[in-house]
Amino acid sequence: MKIINLMKKYKHIVLILYLPIYLYCFAWLEKRDDVPFTTIHCFIDDWIPFCEVFIIPYLLWFVYVVAVLLFLFFQTDHLEDYYRCAGMLILGMSTCLLIYYIFPNAQNMRPDGFARSNVFTDIMSFVYAADTDTNVLPSIHVYNAIVIHMGFSTSHRFREKPGWKYASLTLCVLICLSTMFLKQHSVLDVISAILLFGLYYALVCSVIPDWRRRHNGKAQYLPLKR
Repeated sequence: MKIINLMKKYKHIVLILYLPIYLYCFAWLEKRDDVPFTTIHCFIDDWIPFCEVFIIPYLLWFVYVVAVLLFLFFQTDHLEDYYRCAGMLILGMSTCLLIYYIFPNAQNMRPDGFARSNVFTDIMSFVYAADTDTNVLPSIHVYNAIVIHMGFSTSHRFREKPGWKYASLTLCVLICLSTMFLKQHSVLDVISAILLFGLYYALVCSVIPDWRRRHNGKAQYLPLKR
């Protein structure tokens, strides 16, 4: 009975079913080697040096995404915050997978070796070994970071707290920069992810407005504060 009550209260957990589907499709695309890949590169990429210290915000991305999604998930009085964020993640990640399938792309900017040997370069060696240099445009890492910042900074709990919003923005920017300074993505990958976010932000936020529960259980719709 307790499990049934929990499922009724947190029925929005059904969206988590997308994760295994995404992981399966992404893994399949990562294994493809029988298609011609277009190399993504622009002259600005050559101006950006490799800097292994950016592995810190790069890996914080995983904590950032999980922590914010869990916070929005349990913010049951304002589930529209969760639905907006999760909806944009699903739409954007699905679009990226479709683009990777139709337009196979890759990058060749990774350094052949590291000028220094330290804990950060050791971690980078592991990342390079685990993550192929294909399927880069648009950058899912960048897109998700921006969506998570949007979900956090526009949530009812934190939208009126500038300190937390600026902290989230700082981390989001560092994550986006890390993809370029670690030679995981081109500037073009980052720009395309930003444009994709803009498209789905306009779409999703117009479909899922703000609301709050009255004492009688009805919903009152309020404009989204951007």
